[in-house]
Amino acid sequence: MDRVSPVAYPGENTPVLAGLWEILRPAVAFCLDLHQHPELSGEERRTAARLGAWLREAGYTVTGDVGGHGVVGVLRNGDGPRVMIRTELDALPVTERTGLPCTSSGPVAHACGHDLHMAAAAGAASLLARSRESWRGTVVVVGQPAEETLAGARALLADGLYERFGRPDAVLAQHTALLPAGMVAHAYGPMLAGSAGIEAVVHGRGGHAGTPHLAVDPVVTAAAAVLRLQGIVSRECAPTEPALLNVGSFHSGAADNLVPDRATLGITVRALSERTLDRMTASVERIVRAECAASRCPRDPEIRTVSRSPVTHPDPAATAGVRQAHLRLYGPERVAPWPPSMATEDFPLYGDAGVSVHGEEGIALVYWMFGVVGPKVWAQTPGTAEEKLAVLPPHHSPEFAPDIRTALPTGITAMTSAALSRLRTEGNDGKS
Repeated sequence: MDRVSPVAYPGENTPVLAGLWEILRPAVAFCLDLHQHPELSGEERRTAARLGAWLREAGYTVTGDVGGHGVVGVLRNGDGPRVMIRTELDALPVTERTGLPCTSSGPVAHACGHDLHMAAAAGAASLLARSRESWRGTVVVVGQPAEETLAGARALLADGLYERFGRPDAVLAQHTALLPAGMVAHAYGPMLAGSAGIEAVVHGRGGHAGTPHLAVDPVVTAAAAVLRLQGIVSRECAPTEPALLNVGSFHSGAADNLVPDRATLGITVRALSERTLDRMTASVERIVRAECAASRCPRDPEIRTVSRSPVTHPDPAATAGVRQAHLRLYGPERVAPWPPSMATEDFPLYGDAGVSVHGEEGIALVYWMFGVVGPKVWAQTPGTAEEKLAVLPPHHSPEFAPDIRTALPTGITAMTSAALSRLRTEGNDGKS
């Protein structure tokens, strides 16, 4: 395959990365296939089978149906650290409008880059398998289902991920970002927000639209709650305290001539500290209950937390080691800092947020971003870098369109070099 990276890699002739160009064409084809056949959270049968087949062909021992449709590939190569590479399998309920030849059909799309994540993890798995003389330890590649619903990591751990396949010394993951393809970015301190997804059901008393005084309208109550909820961030959180609240769904009624008997709100709250997240969740419940009381609702509201994710705190020492590996590989002009983001992940559960340590040394989590905007699109988008970000289609948008051919080489090499920084190699015992 012709070289598709926009720039050369200073370290591409190292024993491991020298094989990049041999596996790049099949990795691109793999990514395009995944992009054209997306599957929703909990329905990732084909996707898991495709990833499992790739890992099996590369020499990994593969187990499927872990925690749902999760797939785990293990490659043992002597004594040394156990390094886990995690990627996501699921897509989103979005109808793609990119106009690309590989556009998916139907109301499902890889609008968050998980297809690229999988292809990068698969490519890294192959490079590591082909260069076993260069490192020692165990590589575990995990394809996680249901990341978008924040259920997959818990399901894998509950199904004995660490008991069955070994507790890792480090867990690595990366995510697409609206940066120029060829770049990577790291953060220190909180990187991604913790979140809570909340469902609130407001109970009214149904009736005829012509006699609203004989009914209790849950639409009015829920609408009042939506407006009042907007004051939580602006009036209950300090201006220096990053937090957000979003009401993403409001469902009620079936016709315009009736008063329905219930209304359901879907709410997310996000923050960069667990304390703030707990306080905001309590505020949501307080406000919804108070609005129901003010409207004389016949029943108390039903309020439940349907999902929860911790704040993502990459391990500082391990992150520094991976960043140094990326600096050696790409040079300082292609390694950037990453500010805290209000996006969220269930990735922290693979560390001590989700695993009982029992006196053992903690699991080092490392998480970074890699750019996916092609050089032509980046150059043609007007404005500063910040202004470009406001124009380019974001994640979860129907127009989200990573440049696979220019982004994937960095995704593969970034993950490979990160894994090598944690495995036992010459002059490296796998510890930062």
